[in-house]
Amino acid sequence: MTDAVALWSYLAQEPLLWLTLTLAAYVIADRIADALRRHPLANPVLIAVLLLAITLRLTDTRYQTYFEGAQFVHFMLGPATIALALPLYDNLGRVRKSLLPMLLALLTGSLTAIVSALGLAWAFGVRGEALLSMAPKSATAPVALGVSEAIGGQPTLTAVLVILTGITGAICATPLLNLLRIRDWRARGFAVGLSAHGIGTAHAFRVNETAGAFAGIGMGLNAVLTALLAPLVAGMLF
Repeated sequence: MTDAVALWSYLAQEPLLWLTLTLAAYVIADRIADALRRHPLANPVLIAVLLLAITLRLTDTRYQTYFEGAQFVHFMLGPATIALALPLYDNLGRVRKSLLPMLLALLTGSLTAIVSALGLAWAFGVRGEALLSMAPKSATAPVALGVSEAIGGQPTLTAVLVILTGITGAICATPLLNLLRIRDWRARGFAVGLSAHGIGTAHAFRVNETAGAFAGIGMGLNAVLTALLAPLVAGMLF
């Protein structure tokens, strides 16, 4: 037992361990989601987060130690965000045909995400840095963290809110859109990408290729617009 504890203490200091566990957690989570026939509640990101949280808790590992090993995944968020230009390019002709509705949906959705988050948080008594951290929650993580820091929020809190927003969106998107009888895969995908960024986009790709492509477009455009609108809205309201 002592040897096992000593071995774990040694391995826990190695960055490769936490990167490996992060990837393993997602693979296991994806298998679980597949076994449950991709039920909306069986979101791979949510399951992977729970698995890692339990592991960190049981091993009494500090988040800083974990992040030192898993930061490569965090680094890849930037290139992954830039790669969202590809679905926009591949679907440029279809985007042109629906340009006006998409722009209106983008502006409405982005403003609604920012104002509703700030308004609800204010109504429940949230103030200061915590309140400002809410504004960019619907943007993809690299953009949201930068916006949060720029407007005086807490990037670490924003990161948690971004993940929760994405998971919630991925879980609720399909049942809600089905309930609203929205059949157009372009509209479904764009709405999910706009409101639930990368996690929602990944879910959209599993459901339908067209939905995934337009989710990527919505995610990328919302990231740009949020970076412009969030500081303006925060400045006007506070």
